[in-house]
Amino acid sequence: MKITLNAKEHDLSAKTLAEALSELGMTSPALATALNGTFVSRAKRVDTRLTEGDRIEVLAPMQGG
Repeated sequence: MKITLNAKEHDLSAKTLAEALSELGMTSPALATALNGTFVSRAKRVDTRLTEGDRIEVLAPMQGG
């Protein structure tokens, strides 16, 4: 299915948000995720189903100054 991740289109076989992150190599536990503009906690990613055209935003903490 086609989804948009951080404004870039991807074609994935994943059915859930957790599977999508894994398929895309985003395995860090320190990620914030949103699906179609709504925050999704780490605990709910495994149960959050994806559908064609969903928009996923992923943010990771950055260090520096």
